[in-house]
Amino acid sequence: MSNDRFQRQADLVPMDNLGDDSVSVVGVGAVGRQVALQLAAIGVPRIMLYDFDTVEETNITTQGYRQQDLGKCKVYATRAAMQDLDPAIEVVGNPRNFGGKDARISPVLFCCVDSISTRQAIFKMTRDHVACWIDGRMQGETLRVLAADSPRSKIAYEATLFAQEEAQVGRCTARSTIYAATITAGLMVHQFTRWLRAIHVEQDALLNLLAGELTTETLAVAG
Repeated sequence: MSNDRFQRQADLVPMDNLGDDSVSVVGVGAVGRQVALQLAAIGVPRIMLYDFDTVEETNITTQGYRQQDLGKCKVYATRAAMQDLDPAIEVVGNPRNFGGKDARISPVLFCCVDSISTRQAIFKMTRDHVACWIDGRMQGETLRVLAADSPRSKIAYEATLFAQEEAQVGRCTARSTIYAATITAGLMVHQFTRWLRAIHVEQDALLNLLAGELTTETLAVAG
């Protein structure tokens, strides 16, 4: 496919910097599916998807799956939608949890799972291998995106995995809408494009849709 399709984003998404390495999306529910579709649209050539779940009826309204996707593995339904956007894209759908001896750790990982404990396990497994880690958390209309792309920011990020307020949130998609998921995914992909351009990655972005407030800050390192 011609690269002409990417002309209008060339200054924001440098195609030469995408390279040949894969990008992983762990969890393709409400946020992860939107992340995967946006990555396909901006031209990421190789994407790994991980999710053990299948498409249910409620996933149509909250996660953007189609009626014909019902009963299918989410990774396969998402792969089909991504290849509708770009038939040349290489998408590997893994219908299972991330991990195991055959787990391939990509340089960039989007963590789109729905519990803090799962984040803890994935981060522990990948922190020394991932160059850019991006985590999206969503509770109703409160959206939070965290990113870590250096040893210091990884230490600061890890502290959020054990913070008392995070542990009490519960399932991150317990109150989910497609518009909130799409916005969260956009903020996450934006951090990825900042990383591609070697621009400062915002470590902690919090958006309250109801209040119309967006705040960003650098995560503090204890000690």
